[in-house]
Amino acid sequence: MRSICRVESRTVETPSTVTLRFKYAPSAVPGQFVMLWIPGDDEIPMSLSYVDGPLKGVTVKAMGSTSRRVQSIQVGDQIGIRGPYGNVFDPSPQRILVVAGGSGAAVLAPGADAAHARGGLLTVALGATTAGELLFEERFRALGAEVHVATDDGSLGFHGYVTNVAERLLQSHPFDAVWTCGPEVMMRKVVVAADARGVPTVLAMERHMKCALGLCDACAIGPYHVCVDGPLFPGAQIAGLPEFGGFQRDASGRRVHRG
Repeated sequence: MRSICRVESRTVETPSTVTLRFKYAPSAVPGQFVMLWIPGDDEIPMSLSYVDGPLKGVTVKAMGSTSRRVQSIQVGDQIGIRGPYGNVFDPSPQRILVVAGGSGAAVLAPGADAAHARGGLLTVALGATTAGELLFEERFRALGAEVHVATDDGSLGFHGYVTNVAERLLQSHPFDAVWTCGPEVMMRKVVVAADARGVPTVLAMERHMKCALGLCDACAIGPYHVCVDGPLFPGAQIAGLPEFGGFQRDASGRRVHRG
């Protein structure tokens, strides 16, 4: 059932990313997502970037027409929320490498919060196209995490892909788990690097969703539906699927090649 919620705060995180906080009573756990609706527009799936207490939050990157409209929402506006849906992070590993590409940091940050609360040691490889688009860098640092930055244009940190930073960290640090979210091609490289060192991975998958109930098939990847079987998957469960990093479903459910 959808609830109508008032937006209580709006924070511009980067030039393309905005966080909306809203009062929503149902409990939520790091890793879960909600379906967000604007009257007169589509529903879109949004990972919860803040889960504690009654004031939940989503962090929205401008991509399609609906997400751009979500970004225009102001304090006092109303949105529809249903959920939360999906499985959750296990915060018990002691040494966790978090690998975030772009807006993928939004779903990983609450998991990092939970791991830190349990005494976990966090190392973060944070990537973006340019320095101004780095998401939640200070939030991770506030947890005492060792943060390593990569930017495609070299404007801050390592000049190149965040996967190169992650590979270097896996070579030099012992980890009990790797959590990652970002483009599937990026996550595939992270899985390969972690698997070579015997470190289990958790992938936060982001695919087109329409129902969040496992009925519409838009978010299918192999035999799984991201909305009900995920959105978190062990890397070993997904890495061998030809769709992973290769194919997705469009809004009509048609299987298309990832460009």
